[in-house]
Amino acid sequence: MGALTHESLVEYLIEEAYEVVDSIEAGVSGSDTSDELRGELGDVLLQVVLHARLAEEQGRFTFDDVARTITEKMVRRNPHVFKPDGSLQDSFPATVEEIVETWDVVKKAEKPARSDPFEGIPPHLPALALAQKSLDRAERAARSGSPESVGRSIVAAEVPDSEAALGDLLLAVVAGSKEKGFDAERALRAAVRRYQGREGEAT
Repeated sequence: MGALTHESLVEYLIEEAYEVVDSIEAGVSGSDTSDELRGELGDVLLQVVLHARLAEEQGRFTFDDVARTITEKMVRRNPHVFKPDGSLQDSFPATVEEIVETWDVVKKAEKPARSDPFEGIPPHLPALALAQKSLDRAERAARSGSPESVGRSIVAAEVPDSEAALGDLLLAVVAGSKEKGFDAERALRAAVRRYQGREGEAT
């Protein structure tokens, strides 16, 4: 096996993350997956440790730096939970809407040059996740009165009344796409790019 690199580890990080998802979804169905979930989370943590160790060998940052950075970010972005010194607030009176609004304000202050509400969304997310996150970002930008473009106008389709029925409908769409020779993942990804106003960009 060749030397480990950040690039060579990417596929394992993605695989381990999906195995966590599988374990969580199995638990939702009623199975006790505590042992399995603990193990899968450990596998994800190992990937973080490996990436941090590689960076440390290159003199870039350490695992401690990673932990400190995420701690500082959580304190900074959640003033309803943490005091500036990192200790817990005495009470948590904020509503969900206030929490989201504060989170957005802090994020915008961190990156004031960012004007595109879709900037920072990982372009290689699975197409459905990419679509949902893009719509969520556009909704939040519109709610905050943001003057920036928040995506093309789009009319929501009528959907079934349950997630199970919605799943069946999506599966049927994919099956129909396959019969026509279309790639449903690629088609939805392209539609999201059009929605974001990024038709010419490849992912």
